[in-house]
Amino acid sequence: MTSSLTQTGLEGLRRAMAARVAKGEAPGMVTLVARDDDVHVDTIGTMAFDSDRPMRRDTIFRIASMTKPILAAATMQLVEDGALTLEEPVDRLLPELAGRRVLRRLDGPLDDTVPADRPITVEDLLTFRLGHGVLIGPEIDQSWPILRAADELELRIGAPYPRTPHDPDAWIERFGRLPLMAPPGQRWLYGTGSLVLGVLVARAAGQPLEAFFRARLFEPLGMRDTGFAMPADQTERLPTQYTTDFQTGAVEAQPITGPEVWTRPPAFPSGAGGLLSTADDYLAFARMLMHGGTHDGRRLLSERSIAQMTANHLTAEQIAGGSVLLSGSGWGYGVSVTVEPDDTSPVPGRYGWFGGYGTTWFNDPHRRLIAIGLTQNVGFLFNGGMAEFGRLAAQV
Repeated sequence: MTSSLTQTGLEGLRRAMAARVAKGEAPGMVTLVARDDDVHVDTIGTMAFDSDRPMRRDTIFRIASMTKPILAAATMQLVEDGALTLEEPVDRLLPELAGRRVLRRLDGPLDDTVPADRPITVEDLLTFRLGHGVLIGPEIDQSWPILRAADELELRIGAPYPRTPHDPDAWIERFGRLPLMAPPGQRWLYGTGSLVLGVLVARAAGQPLEAFFRARLFEPLGMRDTGFAMPADQTERLPTQYTTDFQTGAVEAQPITGPEVWTRPPAFPSGAGGLLSTADDYLAFARMLMHGGTHDGRRLLSERSIAQMTANHLTAEQIAGGSVLLSGSGWGYGVSVTVEPDDTSPVPGRYGWFGGYGTTWFNDPHRRLIAIGLTQNVGFLFNGGMAEFGRLAAQV
């Protein structure tokens, strides 16, 4: 087994990512790979296309859905505390979701429903099997009543920002007005589970979500630059965010997610996609998972909880219905989990997730490898950049 990172592998990864920056796919990026105590960071390019400020190791990124694994870990801490159980209905803490009804047809009217055959459980939220989520596919019509209603209620399902104006209590009350898309436990549907879970965790903890994250994860792990907002005097550390128009190839700035948004604490701290973080902060979190729940000799989670988080909980049918998001992987609690060998890992069990603004992370326990790639262009996820990063990072 490889004991340290290889110079050849590191050079190959940097060349490939620098070539993508040189082609204008993103102005810059930060990559980090680690095996045991051997950590290598590359900073490539600049903070914006119209800037000469270089990417730095401490650059702060909008990590979007890489928030979900952190929320899952916080949930398991509450399970270990006895404040939650995985099997319990969410109704005790989220009475707004009691007595769920389910659409007869996804494209049907909101009042054409049947009673759910059982309540939503805490584990349903963790595994995205609560019966509601983002619908993906060419057959999906945004005019369907269930999708129009979510937009009108400003729930921001599937989109971390612009932020919803509703606080957690108002958000969950509004979500409770909607029927489910599928019976609880039946389908893997992305995203909504983490939005609901963030409200549940805050109520179970008896404090705002960020306060619980900070006390139980960020401070013990030394994640000083991770949070739902940032000080105004630190905004120069936040890169410009871009998206790619895949019809024209143009990479366009998205000013709606500019620094002024991130200096204001959100009304609704999104456990699905609301955090800012850095490469080293996220490494601390990833290492805690890799080390079975410990950090610097302090236990934050049990090995059993880590094993539950990083094991696949989906059936083969649910994986097959997971669209391009799963692409054949399974799902644990807040992370995807490979169930078959692939181009990146010959041994199943690699776990991690990506963020919709162009960030990605995985732990490969077989190789004892952690890999983090951070850009601020969503195109990185779909133009082959993320896949290439994964393949090359696995070779270091």
